[in-house]
Amino acid sequence: MGALHSLESKPQLRRNNRIRSIHSSLKIEANSLSLGQVREVIAGRNVIGDRKDIQEVKNAYAAYEMLNEINPCSIADLLKLHEVLTRYTVDESGAFRKGEEGVFSGDRCIFMAPPARLVPQLMESLFVWMDEARETVHPLILSAVFHYEFVFIHPFADGNGRMARLWHTAILAQWKPVFAYIPLENQIEKFQEDYYRAIAECHKAGSSDLFIEFMLEQTDRILDEISMSADEEEVASEYVKKLLSVMEYGVPYTASAIMQKLHLKSKETFRKHYMNPAIALGMVEMSVPDKPTSRNQRYIRKR
Repeated sequence: MGALHSLESKPQLRRNNRIRSIHSSLKIEANSLSLGQVREVIAGRNVIGDRKDIQEVKNAYAAYEMLNEINPCSIADLLKLHEVLTRYTVDESGAFRKGEEGVFSGDRCIFMAPPARLVPQLMESLFVWMDEARETVHPLILSAVFHYEFVFIHPFADGNGRMARLWHTAILAQWKPVFAYIPLENQIEKFQEDYYRAIAECHKAGSSDLFIEFMLEQTDRILDEISMSADEEEVASEYVKKLLSVMEYGVPYTASAIMQKLHLKSKETFRKHYMNPAIALGMVEMSVPDKPTSRNQRYIRKR
């Protein structure tokens, strides 16, 4: 966990991971914005895109920024965060659904959520269980069970998947604060089909065991990835420092111009050791983020 705790002293890495979390969780729900566009929206810059998708990014960022302020065992806090997460995008924001909800594959209903009249009672029971179980159930298990049960109850008219993943993170962050900056959502997005398959199988079996196994495996994978990234960052840091030393803030540079300043001839070395790590750390941005190989591409130092 040493590499993970290093996130506490690296605010830029924490911010980058949070942006990854937001982008992936929204992408799972068909938000069309790219990672670069999500980064630009969060930075307060104008982005050309669907208005609802842009608002969802703003909402998600505001909700994730509140993780340290909430009590994961509070239904009132759950409703408050749902209002933030769905502000200006849905009618029933910050309130349990009034109508019936189902999950469809094309025109075929593959899962019907419990009746709306039962939602308040089911959610109350889930939160009471969680409050009692957290004394004896490991947080990694507790968060996975809550995630599955929440999806099963489907308490909101919209935003259930985003809220389930957000609350999963909130439970883990209460256990170890560093989890607020671990992009578990990114790992789920990579295995999205398996994610939905595990949920569907659990619906059939009437047990959350398979989903727990899935989430434990993905948590283990993302922790390994973060640890390796932290190690790689230590190696890359000297290259990034050299790169930044030849770039002025806010000035757009071509790759050729930067390579000339660094006395580099290999484009592969430039991308792998210098530019890609700097972009990943959010220290340099591309002028055309959606087209990395564009002939009009320029690189701009942000920090």
